[in-house]
Amino acid sequence: MNVIVIGGGIGGLALAQGLRGAGVPVQVYERDAGPGQRWDGYRIHVNPVGARALHACLPAPAWREFLATAGPGGDFGFLTSRLDELVVIEESIMYPGGAAPTQGHYAADRTTLRRILATGLDEVLHHGAEYVGHRTLPDGRVRARFADGRNAEGDVLVGADGAGSRLRRQYLPDVRIEDLGVVSVGHKVWLTEHTRAALPARLTTGMNVVNAGHPVSLFTAVFAPPSAVSRPYLLCALIARADLLPPDLLTLDDEALRVAVDVLVARWHPALRRALAEAEPQTRNAIAFRATAPLPAWSPSPVTVLGDAIHLMPPVGGLGGNTALRDAHLLARQLAAAHRDQRDPVSAIGAYEADMREYGPAAVRRAAADAGQAASGGAVAAWGVRSWFRLCAAVPALRRRAFAGEWTSPAAPRDWELTAA
Repeated sequence: MNVIVIGGGIGGLALAQGLRGAGVPVQVYERDAGPGQRWDGYRIHVNPVGARALHACLPAPAWREFLATAGPGGDFGFLTSRLDELVVIEESIMYPGGAAPTQGHYAADRTTLRRILATGLDEVLHHGAEYVGHRTLPDGRVRARFADGRNAEGDVLVGADGAGSRLRRQYLPDVRIEDLGVVSVGHKVWLTEHTRAALPARLTTGMNVVNAGHPVSLFTAVFAPPSAVSRPYLLCALIARADLLPPDLLTLDDEALRVAVDVLVARWHPALRRALAEAEPQTRNAIAFRATAPLPAWSPSPVTVLGDAIHLMPPVGGLGGNTALRDAHLLARQLAAAHRDQRDPVSAIGAYEADMREYGPAAVRRAAADAGQAASGGAVAAWGVRSWFRLCAAVPALRRRAFAGEWTSPAAPRDWELTAA
């Protein structure tokens, strides 16, 4: 069996590592001219789903490097826009099995993670390869075409080419992407002595949501690596209903984005408003939240898809990245078994897609609901939520009972993941 992967992102590279580890020949084609050609964005939250996948797919030295370069996930706090702390959910509630490395949660730098995932793939990772189409040959194999005239043939073709997947558009043209009416502006605030002194301690650790009681929220997350791989910083993602920001938000430059955000947070705590204004200008980035509509049914073939290419979701809680890693874990497992038993890979792809069509759309629904909640609300609703949070802060048993499933449910292992472990 020979596998062709379109896309050298987190999902595509994890799949390649899993296949290589199982002795399955694989080639990865990435449109970027070389490593580091694009900005990978901010830190990514790796939950137990992603940790299990990385442990299964990566060679042991690369897995150890991931553990050595990732920062702690931390607790999760809720604050008001005046920075009054409402409640903090402990890690032991979020991920009760976190003592085991594959059951914990981590803050990983995206660029570092992609570098680790590419370890040892130099001979099979082809840069500057822009996919333009594919066709199935008479013998059942698949031929992919690239913009520079190259062709690649394999028994299996996997589209891991992200939200705008060309492969998905050709293979599954009925899949629809919906606009959720929610937008986000991301910021990277360097955690210097100055910023640490200006902000409350709660915002300089773990993850938090700041809510103002109207359709605007701020998600914050600290990236504090245990080594000197990167400077520590605070990710700040302002999430708002789209109609509260300029209609041309996605085309605004750094300064215009700063002004647009500052208008929305004008009544927030001055320290938080100042931190957003002083964020690294080049890291301000606006995106519109989109999600894959309910998937139509299709029959398996030698072509399949993973990650954002098939279940695009808002970047909330790291669900998109972790689901892509779960896809890679499962697909590598199924294809490796077919390769070992000399079975038709289409049956392996069918088994992968049957499971993926359950957990993938479930993650999309969860991420879309969380995004909608972050961009909704009013004064009365906010008063009720804050009262509830303060009660949970005062009563540990109630806090554990109320929040026990919020993080554990999306990260719960499926049967095959338990078997793999």
